[in-house]
Amino acid sequence: MAKKLAGTMKLQIPAGKANPSPPVGPALGQRGINIMEFCKAFNAKTQEMEPGSPCPTVITYYQDKSFTMDIKTPPASFYLKKAAGLKPQGKRNRPRGAEAPGRETVATVTTAQVREIAEAKMRDLSATDVEQAMKIILGSARSMGIEVKG
Repeated sequence: MAKKLAGTMKLQIPAGKANPSPPVGPALGQRGINIMEFCKAFNAKTQEMEPGSPCPTVITYYQDKSFTMDIKTPPASFYLKKAAGLKPQGKRNRPRGAEAPGRETVATVTTAQVREIAEAKMRDLSATDVEQAMKIILGSARSMGIEVKG
């Protein structure tokens, strides 16, 4: 017999750093999901990823309190900031893109770096080949004020 679906939720959690403290604990607890079981499963699945990289996660939970999770690759902006070597700044001490994209350039990346990012994100993008995926990543770079050179 199939499990009865109770709902889905999306969280963005740093790889290997899920713990019961906010925002993870309260979000899971109010839906009746076993928090420690989720944290152990998430940390085990993300242990081979770079520690601390943000992982968008879709959690599907059922009425019998069980759950499944789909962990996606980190956002393209994370990879672009890393490739461009942007340093943390601002209130939350995070690397930021341009405040006026199109008029301001904050960094540059190479086409080879864009191809590498596109290959890493390929399973989460709606592209059929790497060339199309590169166009998606180029659009993200442009909107962040990151210039792509040769």
